Amino acid sequence: MDVLTIQNLNKRFDSKKVLCGLELSVPEHSIFGFIGKNGAGKTTTMKAILGLIKSDSGEIYVMGEKVHFGQTGTNRYIGYLPDVPEFYSYMTTIEYLTLCGEICGMDKTDIVTRSKELLELVGLGQESHRIKGFSRGMKQRLGIAQALLNRPKLLICDEPTSALDPAGRKEILDILLAVKEQTTVLFSTHILSDVERICTEAAFLHDGKIAMQGTIAELRNKRSSDGFIIETGQKEATDTLIKAFRNLQRTEQNMLVFHGDENRFFDIMQYVAENRIPIHRIERIEHTLESLFLEVTK
Repeated sequence: MDVLTIQNLNKRFDSKKVLCGLELSVPEHSIFGFIGKNGAGKTTTMKAILGLIKSDSGEIYVMGEKVHFGQTGTNRYIGYLPDVPEFYSYMTTIEYLTLCGEICGMDKTDIVTRSKELLELVGLGQESHRIKGFSRGMKQRLGIAQALLNRPKLLICDEPTSALDPAGRKEILDILLAVKEQTTVLFSTHILSDVERICTEAAFLHDGKIAMQGTIAELRNKRSSDGFIIETGQKEATDTLIKAFRNLQRTEQNMLVFHGDENRFFDIMQYVAENRIPIHRIERIEHTLESLFLEVTK
């Protein structure tokens, strides 16, 4: 089942068209990476999903229910972490989550139990200081706890790791990975390594449309390889191969890189075997999401 479905979504701000017939589907219990350059329309899409901005045309469905601008009934299924979450800085974590639970109409006992459970999950279970003294990473973790408080079917995170150091990024990604069994995660980002680390599916947003969507394995297989690395046993062997095959490039003294048709690569391997050239290593260069994204958006 798809938790989120977007059909032919269009949105213009004055003369700038931000979304141009966007089509997107997010399956249940996936961690879905919404990838795009800064200003590509990721935040606009998320605000449209939340019913906070009015689209020019198109339809959005959350758990099969249509989203209507200004009528946020479908938001009962959604938890939201904006790129820069704001808090009442004079509160403690428990006080803040209690307030959020009361606003959502949760049972008081459930608020207490759920708050403690989530604070443990995000690593703030023993934190008694007021929020004003929190680091950016701690605020992001509290924001995730708040977004998960009412057990949403869809957790939307807008650039959750963009302003964090490597340790903070790892903490947030580990949390998102841990909540996969509880909810579906949709997070926008331009950091491709984050997507490769935890996502099950992803979509590339470019020129207001989805340029490519699929599982991480499917996206990587759009091109089978970027080439091969050939490491020889000695410099003379490397020189011999370069003279015989001009599409080989030397990267180190005994290291060559091949880019080209695989049939041509097999010719190189045949030459190696026939001439008994000592080879230490042959390695396929795997296609990365980053290289694929740059190719799609160039």
